[in-house]
Amino acid sequence: QVELVESGGGSVQAGGSLRLSCGAPGYTFSSVCIGWFRQAAGKEREGVAFIDERGSATYADSVKGRFTIAQGSGRQTLYLKMSNLKPEDTAIYYCAAPARSLWTACDDLLRRGPPDQTYWGQGTQVTVSS
Repeated sequence: QVELVESGGGSVQAGGSLRLSCGAPGYTFSSVCIGWFRQAAGKEREGVAFIDERGSATYADSVKGRFTIAQGSGRQTLYLKMSNLKPEDTAIYYCAAPARSLWTACDDLLRRGPPDQTYWGQGTQVTVSS
């Protein structure tokens, strides 16, 4: 029903930085937890970083210390700041917001993946060259 829009992707060299943004006009996130997934060519989708309505963040081990997730005031925009990018970060990045009625916590999103009733963007490509 709600289609989110991601922006900020692009091509960078290893060690570079990017900041991704996600939102929709007139939309306010209401999910218990929102965040980012990514999918590289030939690989399954994996959780990257998540933030709950209280501002507590959860990260995949592969991005800890390099990525920072944040949400804007009023919870209308979701951000992902990525630094020290590596070639293995190359993927399409998607923002995701499960329906609040499912009460999906960040730990569950990371461990089990998104539930069926999840709002998505179309994705933004991040390419990191070596």
